[in-house]
Amino acid sequence: HLAYVIYTSGSTGRPKGVLIAHSQVTRLFAATAAWFQFDATDVWTLFHSIAFDFSVWELWGALFHGGRLIVVSQATTRAPAAFYELICRERVTVLSQTPSAFRHLIPAQGEALAAAHALRLVIFGGEALEVAMLAPWFARNGAARPQLINMYGITETTVHVTYRPLELADVTRGGASPIGCRIPDLRSYVLD
Repeated sequence: HLAYVIYTSGSTGRPKGVLIAHSQVTRLFAATAAWFQFDATDVWTLFHSIAFDFSVWELWGALFHGGRLIVVSQATTRAPAAFYELICRERVTVLSQTPSAFRHLIPAQGEALAAAHALRLVIFGGEALEVAMLAPWFARNGAARPQLINMYGITETTVHVTYRPLELADVTRGGASPIGCRIPDLRSYVLD
């Protein structure tokens, strides 16, 4: 019951096609449901290319829960001020971002203080998060709403494997990207 094939180079640097079954996509949302409480009132963005597995989380997260999905144009993904304005105008509640994309959104929010967002969750994935970069965001928004969450995963496991809510203490502590705990139906092996 193949849902899609997506290409990744993973840690090898050699591109390969990964076959993902429908059950893996539904499993991801079922296993994380208690953490996120997604529902039909959520507004998501499809910010990432469908060639990137993070788009699976964005697209199917909205559709599985009956939420609204805002498809972000390529031009808007490259214009942080326009993207932040879209987040505010469309009342986006669930935002999925790579840390490098969010790094550009932070100053855009700072320049548009009159605009109020409706974000309840910002979910990071796709690359390592340098938590110190979040200091200006926490200074303006606090740590409670939106909740910032770092997730780690690989394409072969269908987007996410671990979950870590972020706190202001993470920013002051600095250091490596905190990956947190495993999604309940998976196992994690940390190898040296």
